[in-house]
Amino acid sequence: MRRQRLLGFPVLIAIALVIVQHASSAQVPNAQPAGLSGTTQPLSAAEVLDRMDGSRTTVRRMLEEARAQRDVIKTLCLDDKLNQIDVALRSARDRKSAIDGAVQKNDVELATRETTLLSVLRQRTDQLTAEANLCIGNSVETVGPAAILADIDPNIADEPAYYPPGIIIIEPPPTGSVIK
Repeated sequence: MRRQRLLGFPVLIAIALVIVQHASSAQVPNAQPAGLSGTTQPLSAAEVLDRMDGSRTTVRRMLEEARAQRDVIKTLCLDDKLNQIDVALRSARDRKSAIDGAVQKNDVELATRETTLLSVLRQRTDQLTAEANLCIGNSVETVGPAAILADIDPNIADEPAYYPPGIIIIEPPPTGSVIK
């Protein structure tokens, strides 16, 4: 009797989950994401791509200036940031084409997910641009030449006054065992 109740309980849970999933999908068949309709998602994606491309152009210009100044450290830093921005931009272009396809198919869920990913890529590009502005190179110079000045007190003797004897012989301690 108890075994039959236990087997029936998972079946009830599975049925309840199916009903809840069906009810949630039936309630909102053509819902648009908050603030973005099917026509504005591709437009906002295009604006995001333009902004990311502008960030890439800015970092590229900074890299060209660093190369012209022959600043190796700054060039390496900016080159790394530019490569990361390029990767994000390629992924963002893929996301935009996925958004366009989702809007054509009227797949709101996919379009919303791709728009969210595109937003994350835009934030990453903004962060990389800020990091590129912090790249420093040879332009940071020291205040002056590095010099160490040693001041030796004449009252301190160069050699110690007492040297210990040259050879010190210490016998090993006796063993603690009666058997040697």
